[in-house]
Amino acid sequence: MTSAQSKTLAKTAGAGWIIAAASFGFMVVQLDVTIVNVALPAMSRDLGGGTAELQWVVDAYTLSFAVLLLSAGVLGDLFGARRVYLAGFGLFALASATCGLAPNAGVLIAARTVQGAAAALMVPNSLVVLNFATKHDDRLRARAVGIWTAASGMAIGIGPVVGGLLLTSFGWRSIFWVNLPLCLVGAALTLAFAPVAPAHAEKRRLDLPGQVLAILALLGLVSGVIEAGPLGLTHPLIIGAGLLFAAAGIGFVAVEHRSRAPMLPLHFFRNTGFDAAVGFGIAVNLAYYGVLFVLALYLQGAHGWSPLQAGLAILPLTLTFIVSNLVSGWLIGRFGSRFPMVIGGLIGAVGYALLVTLGARSSFAHMLPIFLLIPFGMGLGVPAMTTAVLAGVDHAWSGTASAVLNAARQAAGAMGVAIFGALAANGQAVRGLHASGLISAALLVIGAGLAWRWVAAKATT
Repeated sequence: MTSAQSKTLAKTAGAGWIIAAASFGFMVVQLDVTIVNVALPAMSRDLGGGTAELQWVVDAYTLSFAVLLLSAGVLGDLFGARRVYLAGFGLFALASATCGLAPNAGVLIAARTVQGAAAALMVPNSLVVLNFATKHDDRLRARAVGIWTAASGMAIGIGPVVGGLLLTSFGWRSIFWVNLPLCLVGAALTLAFAPVAPAHAEKRRLDLPGQVLAILALLGLVSGVIEAGPLGLTHPLIIGAGLLFAAAGIGFVAVEHRSRAPMLPLHFFRNTGFDAAVGFGIAVNLAYYGVLFVLALYLQGAHGWSPLQAGLAILPLTLTFIVSNLVSGWLIGRFGSRFPMVIGGLIGAVGYALLVTLGARSSFAHMLPIFLLIPFGMGLGVPAMTTAVLAGVDHAWSGTASAVLNAARQAAGAMGVAIFGALAANGQAVRGLHASGLISAALLVIGAGLAWRWVAAKATT
């Protein structure tokens, strides 16, 4: 082996460990999104509390995660992504231990809120670590983003299974205690292998008014969407949440326009490739999480399947992401971001449109091709979308750009659950599934069109 070959091999091996370190945090965050769902009845029996308390065990995590993403991205740009990423692991472990010791539902909900804040620190900054480590190699970055995204898909897929096993063997508190060794491994990998991405404090300053207004705007949007289903659109709290979103959003734009050191540079949105990639992400998350929710109602309501049977039936929707994410990384390296976004969006649209062929008596064999098409198409598009966002901004702003994308996607996912859930309410699971499928197909076609028109054929750095 020549000296040059040895250096190349060492560089590849080192990049593999960096990718593992960055992917591990995203996996832990996504695992906690799904692993908790299977334990909710056991929590209710042990801690007391009704449906509202159970809903907030899930929603407190989602809400704090979504509203703090932008701020977390800015902190990474200011103080260094690796440092903030490690802080996220530490806070996540501490919050998980508090969840495991919670004596009542109130403490559990508060600890879940802190977990969501820690997740916000981890996700955008893990991507910045990845982007910095691969910034000189477009193809390596594309493959790395594919693996990073695949880790998320794997965690979403195995979450209910792991949760069920832990719940059966050790009780519901174990689903939180398991996070401690996972966070320890992730932090150790990061300390050992992740490069120290430079902070950019000389280019950034803490834009406190912008931070507060962004949090309030996202709080109004996401909380309003979450509670719109149970409370109704005309409830005073929902109207108030809408007004908060509108007022804080307008104030945020005004403050950022005038600020010398804005939290979110509005020139991001003059980059049509950036806009198209974020729009694609909104379409993907709104469709996927909304349809996933309706599918659970359809399989358990119209078919009468048990939660375990429904979970196993939906498993291909998550596991197929792993394969397509990895394929996407290769396609991005060869053809750029636009091609896999367009093709993936169209394949996903076909899968969603085929949901209209399902009825109350449809067999699993009828469902399976649909359950493979949807994640395969979207799995091609998501890494390409992420790569397009990172390629479209200066490295000093990569944390903020990543946070914008993820905050938009989180809010869109919550909106999808609320909107599609309303379509399938009151025993209308089949009709709701058909309507959700058609809306989702239209969204993915629009996303593919945005990519075709505005995303560059070849990613640039």
